[in-house]
Amino acid sequence: MTDGEGDAMERTQGLRVVLVDDHPMLRRGLRSLLEEVGGATVVGEAGDGETAIALALELDPDVVVMDLAMPGVSGIEATRRLADARPDLGVLVLTMSDDDASVFAALRAGARGYVLKGQAGTEFLDAVRAVARGEAVYGPGVAGRIRGFLLGGPVGEAAADAVPFPELTPREREILDLLADGCPNAEIARRLYLSPKTVKNHLTNVFAKLQVADRAQAVVRARQAGLGT
Repeated sequence: MTDGEGDAMERTQGLRVVLVDDHPMLRRGLRSLLEEVGGATVVGEAGDGETAIALALELDPDVVVMDLAMPGVSGIEATRRLADARPDLGVLVLTMSDDDASVFAALRAGARGYVLKGQAGTEFLDAVRAVARGEAVYGPGVAGRIRGFLLGGPVGEAAADAVPFPELTPREREILDLLADGCPNAEIARRLYLSPKTVKNHLTNVFAKLQVADRAQAVVRARQAGLGT
């Protein structure tokens, strides 16, 4: 064991963690890193947001490591529900998504940390421990984006003014927002005073622009960007 790994073990020893990711192989690797290198205990694993919420509330972990893109309830929505139910619980987002919309949606939802997949194992363990202590922790690229926002610089202005899915028309974005809110086509048509056929046509365009196959995938993308409830 290297000195860095030994330090990481001291920093994570005894922590209880729930892992949330829809890729079993990734969860297996994270479990090994947390337990064998970090000395933490993975008390539960989930492949979707709904299961993650149930496990976190039942098992009372110190930290939930949360992916964003998952089937059913997204990581953003799961984080929001956990933050409402357990404000003291540390949620660390671990994701491939480094776009502004995902970063700020996660922070608004109550995530205490946001780091990208692929960083060094010791850095990940440091982030887990920091979140458990109640600290906010972000990867270098994410931290720079947040710093720019707080300082009001060009990056911050772009993030503040960014509109989710700029490739969509305002009407398409409005329909996607209602879709993410759980509304069926008939309800969307009623609220926007459109015909069901028009709503269906708009959704076809939305799916094509977002490069998703169906409603479920569109909802996941939308909620990651902070749309819906």
